[in-house]
This record gives sequence, structure tokens and C-alpha cells, in this order.
Amino acid sequence: MAGFRSLARQVRDTRSDLALRRYSLRKCLERFAPYGHRATWDHLCHRHRIHPEDRSPDPVRLVAALDELERARAVWLAYEESFADRRRREKYDGLRRPSADDEWHRRARGGNGVARCDTPAAHPSAPLDEVLRRLITALERGPGTACPVCTTTVIVWRQDLAHEPWTGPVCTGCGIVVPRPALTSEALAAAKRAAREALVSAA
Repeated sequence: MAGFRSLARQVRDTRSDLALRRYSLRKCLERFAPYGHRATWDHLCHRHRIHPEDRSPDPVRLVAALDELERARAVWLAYEESFADRRRREKYDGLRRPSADDEWHRRARGGNGVARCDTPAAHPSAPLDEVLRRLITALERGPGTACPVCTTTVIVWRQDLAHEPWTGPVCTGCGIVVPRPALTSEALAAAKRAAREALVSAA
């Protein structure tokens, strides 16, 4: 099975059929898709003006979308390297098990769904690498009361997420499922309260 870099070379191969180059970009998203496969594809199409169903897109736009994806992947790989270094130090100090705050990292191994958007059409508008930098910075800084990506404070707890962890806080501003370690216990409680109030209003 081809890896990300091999697929990226296929996307840039000007001798290849455009449909194959587009297919290779879609396959890249099976290796790295920060918002999840469908939401990341929707994001790249919107930002680079590619019609999602176009089998022969403008090659310049196709490569620009790949460039954005690669920049984001570089940010994530640097984070994973620093995470691995930290875990090695912790193990050396006798902390054999990851903390509860690292549970989100386990689910997003490889960068897939690290800033998952449960609704494919609802995702941040900023470049992927910028979104990941904001998210990583917020997680390293510690819990806050707002979305680490768009700073919106209106976050609602959802019980019907399409992917693990199946329930969690969703930002109403940019659509990401906010990693729980990025929010204070008060902010999580407020998100659950907002969801309960929405249910009562709907009834």
C-alpha cells in the first residue's frame, strides 16, 4: 500500500492522467486527514476552488491543495516527535502510562481526525497548518474556556457523534469536536448544560 509521500509524488506527476492525480490526493487523506476524510476533502475543495466531483480538476489547484495538506502534516509530525520525546522522558521518570489528557492523541494517531469535524461541511476556514498550530498550542498551554481553533465560547455537548469518542464538545463556530483536555471542567459542564437546554427547548 502506497504511503503519503509516494501518493504526493503521484499528485505532482504531470505525466499522469488528471483523474489519477485527483484520486491520489484523495488517497493521501486516508493517511492524513485532520478533520476526518470527508471534511478535510471538503475543506481543500473550498479553499482551492476544486469542485468535489470534478474528475479532471485544474492541476495547479490540485497541487496547491496538496501543498496545504503537506504543510499541515509537517506540523503534526513535529508534534508527534515532541510527544514521543516527552513520553520517553516520562517513562524514564517512572510514569509508564500516558495521562488522561493524552487520550485524544491515541485516537488521532497519524493525525487522522485530530481536529475532527463531525459534519463534513462544517469545518474551520483557516489553512490546515494554522488550525493544527492553534490546537497544539492550546493543548500545551492547558485547558481554556473557548474553542482553541476559533476562540468561540459557544460549545455544545453532542451525544450522537459519528466517530469515537461518540460523545463530546462541539464548537458551534468552526465545527470541530474540541479535544476535552483543551477545555476546563467548567467549560465542559457548560457545554453539557447547553445541550440539555436545547433538548428542553425542542420539546
